[in-house]
Amino acid sequence: MSTVGSATSAEVIAALQKNTASTASKTDAAQSRFLTLLTEQLKNQDPLNPVDNAQMTSQMAQIETVNGLEKLNTTLATLLANSQSGEVLQAAALVGKGVMVNGNGLSLTSGSKTYGGFELPTAADKVTVTIKDSNGLEVRKLELGAADAGVHNFAWDGLSASGAQAATGKYSISVAATRGDTTLKPVALQIATVNSVLRSSSGSVSLDVGSGVVSLADIKQIL
Repeated sequence: MSTVGSATSAEVIAALQKNTASTASKTDAAQSRFLTLLTEQLKNQDPLNPVDNAQMTSQMAQIETVNGLEKLNTTLATLLANSQSGEVLQAAALVGKGVMVNGNGLSLTSGSKTYGGFELPTAADKVTVTIKDSNGLEVRKLELGAADAGVHNFAWDGLSASGAQAATGKYSISVAATRGDTTLKPVALQIATVNSVLRSSSGSVSLDVGSGVVSLADIKQIL
């Protein structure tokens, strides 16, 4: 993958124009050959056995079908290029911003709050977030109560279960949720900063968020 620069949209448009011109040239050449062959066929036909009208109509219909397919391919290529160009511009606007993505990481700076999130498949009567340190030891358990289906944020004040200030560093979270007697399967989310935009050779767009590479569809929330 390569980092997308400011010339990405121009490169996409230039490539599209080149491909469209090439396709148009091929279509014109095919039509020209067909008309030349048809003219020669009419000039050299046997007067006693002229070309059947149905056969001629069929031939003309075939070239129109080919022409229609070429135009359809050109239209689809245009739509695809526009879509990819739009994704690049949308992704570029996220550089430097915080986003919520799948993950269980949590970073704490002494004296400040830190934030995490979770996504629920359905509404829950009870949601509990357990925070653990880098050694896997439980530091704090947050009882968040009921929550609707969808993406939610929570704040941790940085205090341990005993009320003491937790050390600066990396922590992890796990999320548990229930609805009545049913145990739900919430997804833990973490905050990440978009560092750069990446575009693969196939044209797909993804984001470098430090902890990994995600697609636009992986972003649950823009902060």
